[in-house]
Amino acid sequence: MLKDMKAYGHLKPGQKGTHRLVKQFGEALLCVRYRYDEETGENLTTVEIVVDRRPGDRKLRYRDMELVAVSVPYTEKALQERLKRAGGRWDPEAKLWRVLYGNIRSESALVGRIVREL
Repeated sequence: MLKDMKAYGHLKPGQKGTHRLVKQFGEALLCVRYRYDEETGENLTTVEIVVDRRPGDRKLRYRDMELVAVSVPYTEKALQERLKRAGGRWDPEAKLWRVLYGNIRSESALVGRIVREL
């Protein structure tokens, strides 16, 4: 089985020893591994290729100790108070609240206002 075999080489496309496989698989080639099977005494060449690409619609996931930015308008005082109780701090430069995700994880009204900063 492949997982029991020791890999003695791991190459990226374009490195010496991968040119033939780059011609064969093109842009789909991610990596080439060279393995040795001690039971049979054979050298094996394995490749990892991309077989499917689809747009992802995964929601961002945050860790409890991760600082997240939350957008709450000035007029929504009740949400601001909830952020303060959760340990949130106002960032005047970004005009966003900063709070640990774990402190607001169960507050759907606040989690829905998390902004992804660029």
